[in-house]
Amino acid sequence: MTVEEAQCDIRTAFAGGFVGQFVSALLWAASGVLSVTVGTREAMFALVVGGMFIFPLTAVGLRILGYRGRVADGNPLGGLGWQSAFVVPLCIPVIAAAAAYRVDWFYPAFMIVVGAHYLSFVTLYGMRMFAVLAAILVGGGVLLGLYGPGGFVIGAWITAPVLLVFAFLGRAHVRAEDAG
Repeated sequence: MTVEEAQCDIRTAFAGGFVGQFVSALLWAASGVLSVTVGTREAMFALVVGGMFIFPLTAVGLRILGYRGRVADGNPLGGLGWQSAFVVPLCIPVIAAAAAYRVDWFYPAFMIVVGAHYLSFVTLYGMRMFAVLAAILVGGGVLLGLYGPGGFVIGAWITAPVLLVFAFLGRAHVRAEDAG
């Protein structure tokens, strides 16, 4: 299997990242809602713990939509998918340290980590749009953390729609590829 074939397999199996980003967008939005209706601790807990369910919910969503939701046997990029998935949970101590220093840095720190995790998706999916997504999230997190107006929830309100837009861009890419 060539690299291009492996990337095509991943794009097809995971709908160009559509379901995973859609689930992630909903999670960020739910966390944002919790932050303004319940409290910051609950919002942080929801994003951290909810993040553990992104892949299982993605798998269910993919099956419901008729996608395979797993790479083909022998796909050499399968391991990269698992490795990139563990970047975020392994960085939670860094996010926690940032939030312990200044609670308003929770979402910006999470944006930076999630954005960095999307860099490997450029190779994994063979889609440059993930570099743009990574740049928006990392750059947005840095700018918000350093120069933002303050306010705990702003990063959630930025990240949720960005992920949603890129979910639909990925889906459109795969549909165009299938049609062409």
